Amino acid sequence: MSVYDVAIIGGGAAGLSAALVLSRARRRVVVVDAGEPRNGPAAHMHGYLSRDGLSPKELIQIGRREVSGYGGDFVDGVATALAPEGRNGFWILLDDGQRISVRRLLATTGLRDELPDLPGLKDRWARDVLHCPYCHGHEVADRRLGVLGGTPGGVKYAQIVRQWTDNLSYYTSPGTLTDTERVELAARGITVVESTVTHLVIDDDQLHGIELDDGCVLPCDALFVPPHFVPNNQLLAGLGCTLGDDGWIAADPTGRTSVPGAWVAGNVVDPRAQVITAAGAGSAAAIAINADLVDKDVRKSVHDFQHGLVPSSNPHDKEPR
Repeated sequence: MSVYDVAIIGGGAAGLSAALVLSRARRRVVVVDAGEPRNGPAAHMHGYLSRDGLSPKELIQIGRREVSGYGGDFVDGVATALAPEGRNGFWILLDDGQRISVRRLLATTGLRDELPDLPGLKDRWARDVLHCPYCHGHEVADRRLGVLGGTPGGVKYAQIVRQWTDNLSYYTSPGTLTDTERVELAARGITVVESTVTHLVIDDDQLHGIELDDGCVLPCDALFVPPHFVPNNQLLAGLGCTLGDDGWIAADPTGRTSVPGAWVAGNVVDPRAQVITAAGAGSAAAIAINADLVDKDVRKSVHDFQHGLVPSSNPHDKEPR
């Protein structure tokens, strides 16, 4: 059994950023990482100041080295359950049977993208089937682009993608557009294709077209698809964290949840967070967690002082959680 001040579940940008702040604050930190980052299939990430174009894998490698340099630990494995320990502490149970005891918990477990059931879509994800135009739009600018619509907000999403090309097609089922949406699409030169998309046409490991139910194939170099976001919050829900009306974990601006001692950061609580946004949220949560621990350390030190106990050089020793 291992004992830490803070355990961070999830080793992406949010988790590593938090681990860096906390380890620099001389906290005993462990990062539990299953090794399945959401942006793993992407060759590059963009919009991250000073790291634009870096691969997600390399960012994680750099982050791990930095955290390790300040004494942070890593456990490669899957957290299967969380349980309270004392008043504010937790047990983390891993898939190999290992248990970790922690004073505070930060979950940065991210989300998963549920894609439409369209043959070939999943295999091309983060290659030439894309979600975030701010992450990938520049790399496919001025090419033949498509947007798979028919979902709430699909037309507004297409209007954003239009920023990167003059050659954009919007695919949607018949009868889904309002008169206003038709005018808006036409005014911006977006081609409306009202038909059912049956599958993607791939040639030489590249997307070349979109095939419709009538057999017609329309040229397309990259397809933008707004996925359905599903938070990986089962561990937090099992711990008793309150969910909002939308089914996502409820948290304050620092990531503090309804369960004392438990925080969240990144895509598990904010589906719109890009890599740099998630890293900032991890840093903010880490600062709040350290402040919470300092408050607890102060109370313990005062208690010991008033009872004539010799102050420990490590204020965490034998702390009542």
